[in-house]
Amino acid sequence: MDEEDKKEKSGFWGSTLSKLKSALKRTRHEVVDEVLERESVDESVEADQGAGADSHSAITVSEVSQNSSGSKENVSTLSPPHSPSQSSSSRAKAPPRPIDSEYLEELEEKLIKADIGVKTAELMVDHLRKEAKSKNWQSNDVEEFLKTEFAKTLKQSPNHKLQYKEGKLNLYLVVGVNGTGKTTSIGKLCYRFKSEGKKVLVAAADTFRAAAESQLEIWAERAQVDICRLPDGSDPGAVVFKALNTAKEEGYDVIIIDTAGRLHNKANLMAELGKIRGVIEKHGKGLPLEALLVLDASTGQNGMKQAEVFTEVCPLTGVILTKLDGTAKGGIVFGISSELNIPVKLIGLGEKMDDLRDFEPELFVEALFG
Repeated sequence: MDEEDKKEKSGFWGSTLSKLKSALKRTRHEVVDEVLERESVDESVEADQGAGADSHSAITVSEVSQNSSGSKENVSTLSPPHSPSQSSSSRAKAPPRPIDSEYLEELEEKLIKADIGVKTAELMVDHLRKEAKSKNWQSNDVEEFLKTEFAKTLKQSPNHKLQYKEGKLNLYLVVGVNGTGKTTSIGKLCYRFKSEGKKVLVAAADTFRAAAESQLEIWAERAQVDICRLPDGSDPGAVVFKALNTAKEEGYDVIIIDTAGRLHNKANLMAELGKIRGVIEKHGKGLPLEALLVLDASTGQNGMKQAEVFTEVCPLTGVILTKLDGTAKGGIVFGISSELNIPVKLIGLGEKMDDLRDFEPELFVEALFG
């Protein structure tokens, strides 16, 4: 790799890390700040005046702010010690707390609120209880513990890399509830493969919504890829069958298949996806297949429920997590990896065509705690 390529790659991942840090700020606040910052403002300021701030702490004191109704609320942030913009009182640090039952209950509650997932939160707290007891830890040891646990959780799930095999027709079956960003993600995925020089065909197999096919056609035009569609109301399996035949005859590298997302009617969803899987297994046997679930990161634990339903309907190989640039906390990543054993493979960080990025576990944890 020459210097120009290195510089381009560094800039790309630097941009990804910056966007992730911004998106995950709420998760970090929920998981760490509110747990560790228990002491009152008066006590913290008094400690600062008497003993001075601890120069090794990255935890700032809770500040009291006034909301619109006139009531007070605690607001706390995480930032490096001795930042030029910080006052001496904002660098104050509450005394470490013992890791007792009360502390562990608070931590578990905050983990769950940050969309980590109930089972994952319980497991992390149980690990912390054992570690703290054997090593005589206090609350100031928790952040590094969480960082390690989060990294370990993500590494336990299968391969996070989106699979592509050269010299073969690669199939990408994309499922998800309407409104999660499924069509947008398909458009961006088309653009990604097209930019890499691949010949791409998108199959409009969500035939029950005329709007879905029209939207998909718009994205196909933007990405400058071909689309295979049949009249509204056609059998979705027939669309996939036609797309497979066309792709084989005309030498396509990639087929990206859109599907219906009518989760409110699970029976119809299962039947429709069953038809599509049947066509793929019969006419695309032996071809590399990724079954990707699109989840809106801002839906929190509802996203976990969606993942569970689609897992029953269609064996999934990965997740595309969208809207991390909005109000998402991002903790759902750990629940998906730990409880469902499904890797997050792609993340949506913006509205641009190239804002669908590979999911990098180390980068994600660095953004959360860095």
